[in-house]
Amino acid sequence: MNVLLVNGSPHANGATATALKTIADRLHEHGVDSRLFHIGNKAIRGCIACNYCGPNRVCFLNDDPVNEGMALLRTSDALIVGSPVYYAGPNATLCAFLDRVFYRKSDAYAFKPAAAVVSCRRGGASATFDRLNKYFTIARMPVVSSQYWNSIHGNNAEEALQDKEGLQTMRTLADNMAWLLKCIAAGKAAGITPPEPEPWEGTNFIR
Repeated sequence: MNVLLVNGSPHANGATATALKTIADRLHEHGVDSRLFHIGNKAIRGCIACNYCGPNRVCFLNDDPVNEGMALLRTSDALIVGSPVYYAGPNATLCAFLDRVFYRKSDAYAFKPAAAVVSCRRGGASATFDRLNKYFTIARMPVVSSQYWNSIHGNNAEEALQDKEGLQTMRTLADNMAWLLKCIAAGKAAGITPPEPEPWEGTNFIR
């Protein structure tokens, strides 16, 4: 079992990374592997809705980490996305990344457990958390809970390490993720398969 941890912060070793490392360490205690994918601080273009990715399963824009991230997610059993809070939302680079990872390709991620974690100085965490979870729910990915909203507070890694409740929330999230992954594995071994999706019936509220 392997969990993909996406660090959506431009800072490789900041508060968001601290939250993800706490999760990775706890997953390791449960015998669950993880791999960290830092999207970095370079520009990631937003989705241009060209629909190239539908039949080709890769993004037409191939000069940034998006296609690499998609390949990692396809081979992972679960996903956790971490983001700092920018104006009560995820940072723009991460949103551009996720828009392109999920657009017309999310069927490959269905039934993989997912969760979001956010770091902030003070406020905006719950709005950021809500935005990130929408990527998962539209892709039929079970959203893993913790004991509180998955947020950690601090301006940097050193301050985040002082947020005892935030760190405990991350450990609980890892506990719950490991438990669900093992339940899914046990279900597969017993012959329980995911539900078969119905053919999509899309409407645009005009016709």
